[in-house]
Formats: sequence, C-alpha cells, structure tokens
Amino acid sequence: MPDAAFLSDSWRVTYCLDYFNDFFPDFDRQKALDLIGFFGLDPNLRLKEMSKGMREKVQIALIMSRRAKLYLLDEPISGVDPAARQIILDGILRNLEEDSLLIISTHLIHDLEPILDSVVMMRHGRVVLTGDADDLRAEHGVSIDQLFREVYQ
Repeated sequence: MPDAAFLSDSWRVTYCLDYFNDFFPDFDRQKALDLIGFFGLDPNLRLKEMSKGMREKVQIALIMSRRAKLYLLDEPISGVDPAARQIILDGILRNLEEDSLLIISTHLIHDLEPILDSVVMMRHGRVVLTGDADDLRAEHGVSIDQLFREVYQ
C-alpha cells in the first residue's frame, strides 16, 4: 500500500471492489466486503465523499483482502485520528493470514508497539537497530517507542 491515494476520488467503494477483483486474481471480494462492514463504511459512497481516515480504511480493506504472503504498508495510520488508527490496525490484523508477513513502515511506533514481533530501525537507508521486539525491550529496559526516540535523537 503506497503512502499516497491510488484510487480515483470519483469512484464508489463498490467500483473499487470491482476494480481489484478484475485486476488481482488473488483478491477475495467477500473478505473486502466484510472488512468494509467492520470499518462501518457505506460501499455506495464515492471516495470524494469520505474523510481521509475513511479512504484509508477503503484502501486497507482492498489491500488486506488479497491472499498475499507479503504485505508492505507505508504509513497506513498516518494522518488519521488516534481512534481511527486503532480501528485500522484491528482491520489489518483481522485479515492477516498466519503464514503471511506484514511489514509496516511508520514513525508512529507507540500505536504499533502492542503488535510488534520484530523491529528494524533505519536512518539514511542504513539499519541502525534490529531485533525481536521483546528482546530489545528487555535488553534496553524501555519500550520500543522510547528506544525509537533515543535512537533518533
């Protein structure tokens, strides 16, 4: 999922579902509809009638309804309010298959901390810290969010 909108604002959610269904052979339309419902979205609305958070939820529903082994999400919760962030994260995890890998690029570590298994911190294209989230917390005696702040001071 790119960090910028990739769907036309004039499209209805139902057309977005049709588009993904036609374009991606691994797209599960029913899974997407379930997630659209989980997010409380009206599938007949046009994207231009939605808030930024609602459009983010549509994109998440589409992306997470593919039967992929790897999901790479770039800042999926940036620019939305804290309540919407939690719902978006719940939606992402709701549709994640056990044998899939989820990589999220973000600066909002606090919001992701409860779901982290592993961490890679980078600066200027170089890895500055990596490891199992629980091991890093134990080794440094701080949360991953606090560790992130220390690394990037």
